[in-house]
Amino acid sequence: MKQLLEFLGVALLFQGAVGLIHRLTGELRGWGLVQRLGFLDGYETYASVALIVLACALFAAVRSQRAD
Repeated sequence: MKQLLEFLGVALLFQGAVGLIHRLTGELRGWGLVQRLGFLDGYETYASVALIVLACALFAAVRSQRAD
């Protein structure tokens, strides 16, 4: 379970970072999931920041789990 949460955290962090880079510079076209979702038009920056915050929350959850 720990590895799955870590993988999801890395994927969300990557998607959020790509979304912010694309929004701020226009580079990395086609790499991000946020730009492909039509209902997020105009809210790409907020969605990218939300993905990064969610990734940090997942990393914190993984870290708070007891070592078995």
